Amino acid sequence: MLRKSYHMKMNKKLLELYSDYIISSFGQITATGLSRALSGTITHERVTRFLSEEELDSKKLWKLVKPVVREQEREDGVIIVDDTIEKKPHTTESELVCWHHDHQTNRSVKGINLINYIYNVGEISLPIGFDVVKKPIEFCELKTRKQKRQATISKNELTRDYLQVCQQNQIKYKYVLADSWFSSKENMIWIHQHLKKHFIMALKSNRTVALSKEEKQQGKFVRIDSLSWSEQSPVKAWLKGLEFPILLHRQVFTNKDGSTGILYLACSDLTCNASDIETIYQKRWKVEVFHKTLKSNTGLAKSPTKSTRTQTNQIFMSIYAAFQLECLSLKHQMNHFALRSRIYIQALQHAMFELHSLKNA
Repeated sequence: MLRKSYHMKMNKKLLELYSDYIISSFGQITATGLSRALSGTITHERVTRFLSEEELDSKKLWKLVKPVVREQEREDGVIIVDDTIEKKPHTTESELVCWHHDHQTNRSVKGINLINYIYNVGEISLPIGFDVVKKPIEFCELKTRKQKRQATISKNELTRDYLQVCQQNQIKYKYVLADSWFSSKENMIWIHQHLKKHFIMALKSNRTVALSKEEKQQGKFVRIDSLSWSEQSPVKAWLKGLEFPILLHRQVFTNKDGSTGILYLACSDLTCNASDIETIYQKRWKVEVFHKTLKSNTGLAKSPTKSTRTQTNQIFMSIYAAFQLECLSLKHQMNHFALRSRIYIQALQHAMFELHSLKNA
């Protein structure tokens, strides 16, 4: 028993050391690199074993972030769901590294598809869970004769399963926020009727609604982009496939290039007005900032790990490092990029001092 406790303690120590290394590193992230940074006090073999001996999953992440969530959570918190793809064009294909449809570019890309669940309240956004999309089923598509892969569980099913976990963990929140790729009727029904929570989700323009209960019963559904949107107030409507009414809102926004865009939003909270819906849904942007941090600040793409286990564990460590950055951000009132810039400048100053010492030796 003592031996096992010691082993677990050392794993926690390595967890923190590896997380610090990820945040502090501006190059490739390797077990050898961490060992060298620690002057060999921990061997690279030990770091490699840490990344491969046990699966670091969403449950373990929750145990680590739970104390901070409990300190910050409020009844008006939101859970944001979104996925991202980390491209891995040169990595050997597997059930983890394979082809996924990238809805941002509308094409298939080779890489790792990651679903993140972010808890936002006030100014803090904390990762509380994640799912890595795996496609273990290989098949040959008859039409194209191309070898393809398929998952055994969809991203929407993974999302519903994780939201059930949030319920079991008794996380305080009011809304689930998601883009149109997670706005299936099954997700909406699960959130509103099973979990007794509200949602605000984006809709594709071809979704259909009835404008009264009578029209719904008569099957008179129309596309949301064909509705008259002269009024600023949201429209009470029945989305096809739902037994309960929602508020439908059209948000017109201006892009950076000066062009305008339209966002259709479905809200299950009938007490909201247009301003409420837009303000609450704006929080969904926090997950985009989180994804940017994963890729730019916590080494999601910098590890040369090969096996599925070590690749998944590297993802876990990147997420945990992003959590650490968010805690530092709250403490020092600096964003993630400013924090990393501060670390980089300090490292550069030490490097220049060492160079000066070598020149004058």
